[in-house]
Amino acid sequence: MQAANFTVQTVQYPTDTFTQLLGINNAGTIAGFHGATIASGFTLQLPNSFTTENYPGATQTMVTGINNNRNTVGIYIDGGGNNHGFTDIGGTFTTVDQPGTVFNQGLGINDANTTVGYSSAIDPMGMVGQDAYSQKGGVFTNINALLPANQNSQAVGINNLNDIVGFYMPTPTTSVGFEDIGGTIKTIDPFGSAFTQALGINNEGEIVGFYTDPSGMQHGYTDLDGLFTSFDPSGSMGTTINGVNDLGQIVGFYMDPNGSIDGFVGTPTTTTPEPTSGALLGAGLLLSLLIWKR
Repeated sequence: MQAANFTVQTVQYPTDTFTQLLGINNAGTIAGFHGATIASGFTLQLPNSFTTENYPGATQTMVTGINNNRNTVGIYIDGGGNNHGFTDIGGTFTTVDQPGTVFNQGLGINDANTTVGYSSAIDPMGMVGQDAYSQKGGVFTNINALLPANQNSQAVGINNLNDIVGFYMPTPTTSVGFEDIGGTIKTIDPFGSAFTQALGINNEGEIVGFYTDPSGMQHGYTDLDGLFTSFDPSGSMGTTINGVNDLGQIVGFYMDPNGSIDGFVGTPTTTTPEPTSGALLGAGLLLSLLIWKR
């Protein structure tokens, strides 16, 4: 499956073979990270102007989302190996952890600086679950409570209308994408896949993510009003789309034939109308990051 409707640019961080692009704003500024074993965050202005962004004192950082004000959201790991969410608002870093939890990841941000992500807490049986949330000013809203019964859920992207996308896992081997529109849950299921994740949404309502086919191969997809389109850069051995801006530009990453993880930017080849409202893109987690952090 080829990226027929996009001009695709591969992005590799200098001197690294592991690069993930996770969010893009309307100015084309990109959020991401590099490093398979020690993650270092960055923002990127194309074609190759990388700016390092790491949470102060952290051992690892992943920048997962960026809004039109260039404020970012992400994940950092402290010296004890603990995962935390964070925001960088105007150059001020703030930890974003839901009270009473032991594991947090911030994954998406809109122009009002509302963030989405998920947290984990040890329950009385000693099991750890993942619960999707949104957050504004330190006030957390439980999204997992709106979803069908599941073992894990994550909220990954949010737009300026506060529409939220993510996924939940009814079983350890199945995943279902969702969109939360004002508390009403819509299922996202491209091509009948048993493993789907919705990872980003723009202000036009376009959703991006990935799905697996019956052979287990992972493909990116775009979803515009229920019209699903598969997307794979040439030579991809597995694709994830993590972010989309209001111009229809998409970002993500794929495994190339050499086994490297390459970031990519897809720019639509057809003219896209200027956005009618303020901004945003979602950023999110990808399957490989999901597995890595567990």
